[in-house]
Amino acid sequence: MAAIEDGRLHQQGDREKRGAALSSVFAAIFLTLIKLVVGILTGSLGILAEAAHSGLDLAAAAMTFFAVRVSGRPADREHTYGHGKIENLSALFETLLLLVTCVWIIYEAIQRLFFKSVEVDPSIWAFLVMFISITVDYSRSRLLYRVAKKYDSQALEADALHFSTDIWSSSVVIGGLGLVWLSERLAVPWLVKGDALAALGVAAIVIWVSLQLGQRTVTALIDGVPASLRGDIVRALNALGGAEIRRVRVRQSGPESFVDVQLSVSRDTAFERTHDLATQAEEAVRAILPGADVVVHIEPTQTTDEGMLTTVRLLAGRHGLAAHGIRIYKLGAGGRLLELHLEVDEALSVDQAHAQATAFEDALRRELPAVQQIVTHLEPSGDAIAPRRATAANEVQVRRVLERLRNEGGFDCQPHQITLRRIGGELSLTFHCTVDAQTPLAAAHALTERIEGDLRREIANLGRVVIHVEPPEQGGG
Repeated sequence: MAAIEDGRLHQQGDREKRGAALSSVFAAIFLTLIKLVVGILTGSLGILAEAAHSGLDLAAAAMTFFAVRVSGRPADREHTYGHGKIENLSALFETLLLLVTCVWIIYEAIQRLFFKSVEVDPSIWAFLVMFISITVDYSRSRLLYRVAKKYDSQALEADALHFSTDIWSSSVVIGGLGLVWLSERLAVPWLVKGDALAALGVAAIVIWVSLQLGQRTVTALIDGVPASLRGDIVRALNALGGAEIRRVRVRQSGPESFVDVQLSVSRDTAFERTHDLATQAEEAVRAILPGADVVVHIEPTQTTDEGMLTTVRLLAGRHGLAAHGIRIYKLGAGGRLLELHLEVDEALSVDQAHAQATAFEDALRRELPAVQQIVTHLEPSGDAIAPRRATAANEVQVRRVLERLRNEGGFDCQPHQITLRRIGGELSLTFHCTVDAQTPLAAAHALTERIEGDLRREIANLGRVVIHVEPPEQGGG
């Protein structure tokens, strides 16, 4: 449903953008015609310059209309980022047209100022056409700005900026015509040159706007973005915490924005946590760039404060193994002795399991240079083991041994939930041991090791022993 709604809104936006661009085309046709007719009838270079300007506006508006139609097409095999760049090309084309117009206006103005004289008729029609031009330009620039802002269309924004400058250039032309009118009323001949000066004013305004527009267009075409935009994204990602920002890349294709984010997290971070971080990062970016296409890549890294136990477990997992019972002992000169139980696939032979363990140990020595000796106890992972209950005699024996050890050893442990299974040729024993809630964990662990050792001496073929320690309120009888 969300995809259907997004598609409907996208189609609606395309229709509205095309409508705004098409209205701009019709307005440009109207203004070009009336300025050309009045300019020829009055001989005003300023109005003729405006007619040429409007003619290029027409070409630019037509190009914008075409660009808006094409940019709305979805991404395909050859344009994986969509067709939005056509809007930037449209803006560049418009910039070049504006600069060509300025060259002709400046040339003709210099001719009239210094080399030839042209009769200018500041009639009421000349003033009227310029006021009409200002009114039309104002209405269409507002329409284009509104739609451009609503749908983040760079082509429409460039068109709106272009037409808004026509208001100022038309005002300059009106000023020039006013000077010509005053020269006739006040008998001041040099004021006739005001029309040519007005034309130079138009050219100056157009050049300035063209350079600004051209800079923005080229920046967009080479995937440049404001530094402040990337800074805002980085600050939003930093606010999430839990990850280090490695890379943030932003590119814009017309109204579409694409953001590539690379984060690094500690490699012992749970997968669910990394997924949550990626989702939060996407939401943070879209809060700044609504509708952006965001790709978040998270890579695990080894942190400086990562413990040796964590390194051993993670490295075992990378080799498809499971490590437990890890013990690290200090040796001389800062060296370490590492002992651990390593669970491997029970279907492997001794030779295959040993080769797998050797590869793991070699990798462990490369990652932990301080480890000088490694002693690995291999045991089957038990994934496919089918246990069966032990005999009643086995259970009675275990309970008697536990009770006797408790009475003779003097330790305060209440064994319960005793479960005894036979796996292969061994007995597997699990039970809960209730101890005082304030007992230090190290002491409780030492107690379970002592109990396990005594059990193994008393009971033959006792394999896996798991003792769960808990405070009294969690225990049972």
